[in-house]
Amino acid sequence: MVLGTSTMPIHQVLRLGRGAIIELDSGEDDDVHILANNFPVARGTVVVNGNRIAVEVREMLPRSPDTR
Repeated sequence: MVLGTSTMPIHQVLRLGRGAIIELDSGEDDDVHILANNFPVARGTVVVNGNRIAVEVREMLPRSPDTR
């Protein structure tokens, strides 16, 4: 699943420690992209219930005929 993306120099990545927070370019109401073998198969939304996080599938994407 793709929640968002971020770009940072490698020297910053090497300095990341446990518990580091990486800011993404998407908000909490943006769609989540669900991939299978790097192909988009669905879209969904993040659902938070207490301390549990889930993704609710909202839309299945059509498969192209050449990806069988």
